[in-house]
Amino acid sequence: MERVTGIGGLFFRAQDPDALTRWYAEQLGVDAPPPSYDESSWWQEAGPTVLAAFPADSEHFGRPTQTWSVNFRVADLDAMVAQLQGAGLEVEVDPERYPNGRFASLHDPEGNPVQLWEPAGADLRGAP
Repeated sequence: MERVTGIGGLFFRAQDPDALTRWYAEQLGVDAPPPSYDESSWWQEAGPTVLAAFPADSEHFGRPTQTWSVNFRVADLDAMVAQLQGAGLEVEVDPERYPNGRFASLHDPEGNPVQLWEPAGADLRGAP
């Protein structure tokens, strides 16, 4: 059976796409889409990815109209949180250490939920 090899993009609507694109680049290091097909898109490091459907009434997304969230892997959660807080962003670190790692949550300028994940346990294994 053929399988996909990873996520090629995450697309969503925004009130101010240019400003939000800059925010993700400046705060999280996610490069903006290239201006031409002659330039490479942002490359992420290989690692675990979760694609999970949640119940329609899940509180995971915050407001009831929110239908998506993004989770970014980080190598050092404490360093990333300190960097974001140093930029004046509000970041909530989950105090619990889970078998699969540690988490922190914040929102982008348009209120979309962003989760940061420092993997642990089985998710630290090498590529399959």
